[in-house]
Amino acid sequence: MKNNKAKIIIIGAGPSGSIAGALLQNQGFQVTILERQVFPRFSIGESLLPQCMEFIKQAGMLEAVVKAGFQFKNGASFVCRDQQTEFSFEDKFSPGIGTTFQVQRGDFDKLLADEAVRMGVEIQWQVEVVAVNFSADKPELTVRNSQGQITTQYADFVLDASGFGRILPKLLDLESPSGFPVRQALFGHIEDRISDSHFDRNKIRITVHPEHKDVWYWLIPFSNGRSSVGVVTEPEFFQAWDDFDQALQAIINQDPNLKILLENAVFDQTINTISGYSANVKSLYGKGYALLGNAGEFLDPVFSSGVTIAMKSASLAADILIRQFNDEPVDWQKDYAAPLQRGVNTFRVFVDAWYDGRFQNVIFHTKQQPEIKAMISSILAGYAWDENNPYVKNARSRLDTLVELCR
Repeated sequence: MKNNKAKIIIIGAGPSGSIAGALLQNQGFQVTILERQVFPRFSIGESLLPQCMEFIKQAGMLEAVVKAGFQFKNGASFVCRDQQTEFSFEDKFSPGIGTTFQVQRGDFDKLLADEAVRMGVEIQWQVEVVAVNFSADKPELTVRNSQGQITTQYADFVLDASGFGRILPKLLDLESPSGFPVRQALFGHIEDRISDSHFDRNKIRITVHPEHKDVWYWLIPFSNGRSSVGVVTEPEFFQAWDDFDQALQAIINQDPNLKILLENAVFDQTINTISGYSANVKSLYGKGYALLGNAGEFLDPVFSSGVTIAMKSASLAADILIRQFNDEPVDWQKDYAAPLQRGVNTFRVFVDAWYDGRFQNVIFHTKQQPEIKAMISSILAGYAWDENNPYVKNARSRLDTLVELCR
């Protein structure tokens, strides 16, 4: 490349930061990642989608991920009372990898970060960005280390991969309402002790509450006999209980299937919560910076789209920066924001339809046509940017028609 001395600073060493860092470092950039925490650390977003594997492969990290011993995943199982249906990602419409993994994010994120370091990326741990200046000739970042020392770092470009920390949106006043209703999730890791021989640990299990269609549970098995379990609904639903640990177990017991499945489970860790997590921004880019993944927009965990969107944004941004520093013409709106948003909007259509119950009617329809199911499976597998898929290209109108046909 013409300019292999360009320095890129990435805020955050999560999946989007590590993937972007590796892609840029491998093209000769000088990449520094500033990470506020120390890995491993807890994070949700544990059920990856097959589309993620394409980006992991692109970054040269696939072999390390495959060898790590994470729980194999080949699809999703949906349950509501006596109804159950499964989607196999290997039977999807779109080309590309059809399997993935279910991961404890502490280990997974550390693996990606370690791989980025192996490729030459510098990661500065326990460094927090406290102020920024993008009006100078080069972006300036004021950072504070774990000893409280304040220094200034300079870059040719900054990528914000800070996830829920949303560093640049907060510092640059980019926050914007998401338009989604406020929802709350309770979740934690348990020793699941599932003895049911019919339970498929190779799939995420999504359960709809037997009485409330806008309340749903996730159950994500790991390879070590533990699982991530959570429930998502409006915050008011949890007010009947005094604490989150009590609430999660009580709500699990409200579903007969989950109650039996997890009757021997050991809840041996504190239950976590996150509320009002859906977010948006006024712009995904500006002079000298771009926002990746959850730093830009986060929808909802219902289809595990968060990590997929994060990695897609990393891939898009890295490609544009490579061209930009090769003195090729680039258009961040046309080449980054617009294509990224197309996939986000596809997920949004299906998330909206999930909560109003229309997509649930499709999921549990008794006479599913294989061709249409394969197209839906592609979106559930994360291939929300494949516009050869009619349910991507015309997501809302296609889904509306399908809902009518399923009634």
